[in-house]
Amino acid sequence: MAVSDSVVKKIILSYTYVAIWIFLSFTVIVYNKYILDRKMYNWPYPISLTMIHMAFCSSLAYLLVRVFKLVEPVSMSRDLYLRSIVPIGLLYSLSLWFSNSAYIFLSVSFIQMLKALMPVAVYSIGVLFKKEMFKSEVMANMVSISLGVAVAAYGEAKFDAWGVTLQLMAVAFEATRLVLIQILLNSKGISLNPITSLYYIAPCCLVFLSIPWLIMEYPSLRDSSSFHLDFLTFGTNSTCAFALNLAVFLLVGKTSALTMNVAGVVKDWLLIAFSWSVIKDTVTPLNLIGYGLAFLGVAYYNHSKLQALKASEAQKKAQQADEEAGRLLEEREGERKNENHN
Repeated sequence: MAVSDSVVKKIILSYTYVAIWIFLSFTVIVYNKYILDRKMYNWPYPISLTMIHMAFCSSLAYLLVRVFKLVEPVSMSRDLYLRSIVPIGLLYSLSLWFSNSAYIFLSVSFIQMLKALMPVAVYSIGVLFKKEMFKSEVMANMVSISLGVAVAAYGEAKFDAWGVTLQLMAVAFEATRLVLIQILLNSKGISLNPITSLYYIAPCCLVFLSIPWLIMEYPSLRDSSSFHLDFLTFGTNSTCAFALNLAVFLLVGKTSALTMNVAGVVKDWLLIAFSWSVIKDTVTPLNLIGYGLAFLGVAYYNHSKLQALKASEAQKKAQQADEEAGRLLEEREGERKNENHN
């Protein structure tokens, strides 16, 4: 009975973490859309919004790591920071800038459909950087996802070429960042959780974003006599963005990255339904058919990754069992020699 209770408790906790992550991810996306959209809050300054998030998150991450010491910092030299963190920070800032900019031009539902291209971008860039092996069956899967997204784009009622370009660039920069994390950090045995990521990367993003901000948005904000920072709106928005990072920390730490991928699919469908029913964005049947095809491709990709992960873990366990058996044989052989010697 005790075992049964512990299993039930673990399942309930897992579902709770998933629900919290879906809610916060959903909230941040819709909140950003609300702030940036010209027909809603009408504050079309995506770089400024991203900088507010980064300033808020880096300040809280500093407090958690350095002041309250709730999270352990990673041992990092200046050379490693410049060679690894700075390029990752640059890509992250570009990814956030372009993805937030896309909300001005595209509907929430269509942006989620375009994000289905993320596995295609990650795999393609992984092959380019020789982190992934080129396999024809995987490439066929990538083509099916791309075709599904193309059908969804063709069926989009309010297609905006510039908005699509911004979102595709955001996907490309984010995919490159994920591949570089494997090359520059994971391969060196360095693992950053969402809090230490913000601690090291958010200030870097802030510096990179300040350059286009000074050129593109600061003059307009400076000359706008009606501008005032709404602390309630931007404070709660930034709090949600930081809470989302904590939720990622909990979800991946207590379950797995694969659980997060599956939860991401549920969140995407919820966002599409919300965009259609509440925001009143037009979602056409062709949109849904195209995204359905892309969704099946992404689901198959995640399934293949899970099978590969299981096979790798099984191989590791078998190898460890062989090593353990070899060690026991050596010990027994040593004991026999000692007995014979005595």
